[in-house]
Amino acid sequence: MILLSIFDISLPLVNPVLRFLVILLIILLAPILSNRLKIPHILGLIVAGAVIGPNGLNLLLRDSSIILSGTAGLLYIMFLAGLEIDLNEFKKNSKKSLVFGFYTFAIPMLLGTFTGLYILNFSMLTSVLLASMFASHTLLAYPILSRLGVIKNRAVNIAVGGTLITDTLALLVLAVIVGLANGDVTPAFWTRLSVSIVLFGLTVMFLFPVIGRWFFKKYDDSISQYIFVLVMVFLGAVLAEAAGIEAIIGAFLSGLALNRLIPSTSSLMNRVEFVGNAVFIPFFLIGVGMLVDYKAFFKDTDTIFVAAVMTVVATIAKFSAAWITQKTFRLSADERRLIFGLSNAQAAATLAAVLVGYNVILGETASGEPIRLLNDSVLNGTIIMILVTCTIASFAAQKGGKNISLQEATETEDDSSEIAEKFLIPVSNPATIEELISLSSVLRSKNNKKELYALNVIDSDSSDSMNKAQKLLDKAVFTASAIDIHLNKLLRYDNNFVNGITGVIKEQNITDLILGLHVKSSISESFLGKLTEGVIQKCDTTTFIYKSVQPVSTIKRHVIVVPGHAEKEIGFPLWLSKMWNISRNTGAKMVFYADKSALDYIKKIQKTHPVEVEFMPFENWDDFLIISRDIRTDDNLIIVLSRPENLSYHEKMNNVAGYLNKYFSSNSFILVYPMQRKVNDDVFDLNNPSMVEPIEKLDELGKNILKLFRK
Repeated sequence: MILLSIFDISLPLVNPVLRFLVILLIILLAPILSNRLKIPHILGLIVAGAVIGPNGLNLLLRDSSIILSGTAGLLYIMFLAGLEIDLNEFKKNSKKSLVFGFYTFAIPMLLGTFTGLYILNFSMLTSVLLASMFASHTLLAYPILSRLGVIKNRAVNIAVGGTLITDTLALLVLAVIVGLANGDVTPAFWTRLSVSIVLFGLTVMFLFPVIGRWFFKKYDDSISQYIFVLVMVFLGAVLAEAAGIEAIIGAFLSGLALNRLIPSTSSLMNRVEFVGNAVFIPFFLIGVGMLVDYKAFFKDTDTIFVAAVMTVVATIAKFSAAWITQKTFRLSADERRLIFGLSNAQAAATLAAVLVGYNVILGETASGEPIRLLNDSVLNGTIIMILVTCTIASFAAQKGGKNISLQEATETEDDSSEIAEKFLIPVSNPATIEELISLSSVLRSKNNKKELYALNVIDSDSSDSMNKAQKLLDKAVFTASAIDIHLNKLLRYDNNFVNGITGVIKEQNITDLILGLHVKSSISESFLGKLTEGVIQKCDTTTFIYKSVQPVSTIKRHVIVVPGHAEKEIGFPLWLSKMWNISRNTGAKMVFYADKSALDYIKKIQKTHPVEVEFMPFENWDDFLIISRDIRTDDNLIIVLSRPENLSYHEKMNNVAGYLNKYFSSNSFILVYPMQRKVNDDVFDLNNPSMVEPIEKLDELGKNILKLFRK
């Protein structure tokens, strides 16, 4: 009885603890039940919202707290869509996105206007506004595709780009229709709207990246970085509303603006996705479900008729746009399903339009009833349309996403059987661990989450040495876990640091070695010499020596200097594929300085696997310092070196340490020592011209070069 007196269990619940507990239970249990029923989890959350909402069991009201959390969830979905999109693919498919955006706007506008005028007998203004509701859509199925790992697919890029176009146009139509209904559309209206939109777009796309890069370089605290991201999302949303367009456009553009600063492999991205999928997005889906009023089916036949017509027309229009896009660009059936699934869900923009239209009063009837731009039947019909279209969209996206994910998994298995990838990161300085892990995350292939090893070599078995080593390894594991990477810990006893590393490389079949240099240290010829004579000479593995001046996520360009004859070395495709991974995982531009022969090979790869690349002729290492004139503040310098007595070796490489200290001290850099075969190797003599063949013919590694880049 005492407990009952403490908690007010009358419905709807008002106790904040009970309310939050109910929502958390739904977020926990709805996906579990959805999996058992084999329905998309987002549909389960929507149905759960309908059950507990004011039109269901009335456990919770859709009050300001639910609306606030739901709004944050909607903005989060749009922000993630902009943040996770592959900008290179986005640029590559920009024309396709424009075409799809035109299809998915024009077809619903035409069908919707015709339906409103000749089937529902609405006025022209009401019919056009109704059509704009069909034209807009919400990326409700995006979390499904994100979980399936297919958000990099070209169909998703096309659909997301088209969403920006059609939602912007649809919301502009809404603004114009409301202005016409109120008599506010004047030349000043168009001037004000145009100027504000342009200023908003320029501010978000050009100023936000500058602010973001400055913040991430200055503050490395994980909590501060996450809060900063939220600030930028809502600031973009507020600026969009101030410009006269919906907040979701601002959230999406904020994601695009910060895209290159938050790599998909970073710990910050992991936190952004985790909090969004665990809290914000489920709140939005539950809030959408609370809008569903099943009683609307039984109110009157007019509501049922309007709801049926709206749902059928909206679905046909969106499917037609997806089907025509598929035929136009020769996409697969599963890619069409992705486009249709992402574009069919009517929720946020549709709901905003119907509420705005419902609140526009055109006059009064003889009995004093208000004449609304959109009547009660359209309002109730919209809620039903939202439920049905979200259901159809969820199933379509899930089916297409699963099929594509299975296909990609099969291809990955075939590729992995050909070429393995294992990274080793010796850790000895706690100050460099985080950046070394970050570098490994952008160098690795997307499916490699387990083949990373952290090594600490100690020369004493004392408890003090053991404790220090374990703390370093634990910190490395903790850092890797923040970006969803499993890091294997290795502790080795050896009186010689170099022998310890080379021994592990041979035992674990390591393919890539990452060595760190503290930011406050200068690279010396002796340091470079010890490494060269030690690790680099004793093991034939691709080695990266990294000095970080700023976080890798804030790098604008990676300037890569390639020596002559590098393309004839056996390790050429191995280190080059890692450069491609850097560009794909960070979105940063690559600038290659190399001779014509090497550039020709790189251009062929770029044509097949496009990323943002610039090519600069560089023939003579005697003129190495010419490169310093082109290096900018936020550039990372990557220098490909060579072991002595190998084909790509140049004597000027001995001066690299001095150059870095004197001319590039304010830049991060990576020194790359590729896998090489010695020229005195009887099996593979690089001095013998007959054995130096084009890269496509260099044994099994050469034959599988394209598979390396596909990964």
